[in-house]
Amino acid sequence: MKLPRDLSGSELVNALARLGYEVSHQKGSHIRLTTQQNGEHHITVPAHDPIKIGTLNAILRDVAAHAGFTRDELLALIFP
Repeated sequence: MKLPRDLSGSELVNALARLGYEVSHQKGSHIRLTTQQNGEHHITVPAHDPIKIGTLNAILRDVAAHAGFTRDELLALIFP
């Protein structure tokens, strides 16, 4: 599945909320998300519009690895 090219940081935060990620805090233009599912996991999302494609890919790979999905499975779950 192809990565969305025009995704903002806040849209990604909302999409990751479907997997149990919650905003723990924000400092400047970086949002820190935390989940307790499958063990504690933290991820930092830049509040940029749009997020650079390499940054988005790295975030999604990290989340997918923690959740036990492939990146394409994760994309199908959070961007139906």
